[in-house]
Amino acid sequence: MVALIALAVSALFAGAALAHTPICMAYLNDDGTVTCEGGFSDGSSAAGTKMTVRTPDGTVLIEGAMDEFSEFSFEKPEGPFEVEFNAGPGHVIVIKGEDIK
Repeated sequence: MVALIALAVSALFAGAALAHTPICMAYLNDDGTVTCEGGFSDGSSAAGTKMTVRTPDGTVLIEGAMDEFSEFSFEKPEGPFEVEFNAGPGHVIVIKGEDIK
């Protein structure tokens, strides 16, 4: 019985060890586009991760997804904007346009 409990507890902690943190960076290109690169702290790809560009009041300007290289590029909007990397609950990153250099 003790061995069974120990196995169950170790299985619980193994799931925590496999957890990964989302990572997303964005930079301004010379041609006026913005490129976002994403991934996870465990080295996992972010391909297919939902990306949304919106105004600060929530108006959606652009929707898309990370490509097979975990990248997402778009024309830089006029005025204030933010970019959301959304890989699901607990895996959301929002980058404000003014922070993209």
